[in-house]
Order: sequence, then C-alpha cells, then structure tokens
Amino acid sequence: MIEDVLPSHVRAFEAFEHVPFATLHPQEAPLVARAVESRRREFATARYCAHQALTALGAPQGPLLATPRGLPVWPDAVRGAITHTTGYHAAAVADASRVAAIGIDAEPDKPLPGGVLESIALPEEIAQIGRLTVRHPGINWDKLLFSTKESVYKAWFPQTSLALEFEDALIRIDPVHRTFSARVLPPALVAAHPDLSTFAGRWLVREGIVLTAITVDAPATGGAPAGRHLDPALTRPPSHP
Repeated sequence: MIEDVLPSHVRAFEAFEHVPFATLHPQEAPLVARAVESRRREFATARYCAHQALTALGAPQGPLLATPRGLPVWPDAVRGAITHTTGYHAAAVADASRVAAIGIDAEPDKPLPGGVLESIALPEEIAQIGRLTVRHPGINWDKLLFSTKESVYKAWFPQTSLALEFEDALIRIDPVHRTFSARVLPPALVAAHPDLSTFAGRWLVREGIVLTAITVDAPATGGAPAGRHLDPALTRPPSHP
C-alpha cells in the first residue's frame, strides 16, 4: 500500500500485524523498556519495518537508536521516516544522495473528533474540506488534512530542527490525482529555509487507513536546490484505488 504514495527510488515496508518484541535489536529494547505493553509492540513492529526497508535499500544494518525527541537515528547515508497507527505500521528509506527527507503518516480512516478541525486548520482549509466533502463524499477529508500536516512536519523538522505548527502550513488537496501541496507561511521560517517553503506529496485511503507521504529531493550536484516535484508515476491515480 505505501509503495503507491512513494517514488520508485524509495524503499518501504509495512505491517498490519504486530511482530514479537523479541525482534528488537538488543540496543533498541532499552528505548521502550519502561513503556506500556501496547507502546512496546508498536515500537518493535515499526523498527521491524524500518530494518526490512533498510535491507531492501542495501543499507548497513545495526540498531536504530533515537534522538532526545524520539526520532529514529538513521545510518549516515540514509534518510527515512516511520509511522504507525492502530493496525498499521510502515517505514520508508532512501539514499541521502537522492532524498533529503521523507515524511509519512498513517491515521485511522475516521473523522476527526468534534472541534479538532478548527484547531488544526486555516480558514481556507476548512472551506476546502467543506467543498471536498460535498463534491467527493465517502472520504474523511478532515482526517486526510490532519495527516498531510503530520507528513509536512516530519519532512520539515529533521532538516531544520524548528517547530512547525499546524497553522504554519497551508495545504491544498487534489482529489482527482490524489496529491497534495503544502506552503510554509511564516515569513521568518521561509526566510530561514527558502528551499523548504513548499512540499508536494501523495495520499491514499485504503484498508481503513489514511496514508500520506512527502519525499524531498536532495540538492542537485553543485549545491543548487533540487525541485520538489512528484515522481512522474505519481501524477496518475494508483492502480488500486
């Protein structure tokens, strides 16, 4: 499922069932030693997905430790991301020479709780969700918006170490091609990171899961920033809607 929202040069792995906690590398287990059982299962399964994706990429194997904020510490030549929700876990990785950052997010395909949309969406986005709901019923567009913002944050933060609030990015969703774009709004953030002021991503809703993904190109040779365009294969709807 996740491969449908990622370019062909990104390697990914997903799991719909938990794997045993014993699959964790001995150096990873202490990271969740004091966590509740459900968190330990989620962590073990997500790390398993990450290791499988790294194997597919041909990357060096070893423990995936964590930063103080809990982000995975990927091998030096790798960029990656992990996501998990009830009944779904996934990881995506790519060679750092081609990809500067990856943001993926999975959410249950259910509406947001009452009042949450207003707390995470800009007025333009609320109006957009209203139009999409009328014109394209059957999709929880509010949850999709939430997921896109999560993917934007995951693609932004590892490159900047700066916070990005929900209202700091304006999302536009394409319901036909199943893509979305994001524009960072605060002038100070844009000035600090002009090459990260826009993002392009892809989304799908399947198997009871809302899934979104962003891949940020690595800078082109010579230091010029690479364009953040979708893989040509991603401009068409996936073969299994």
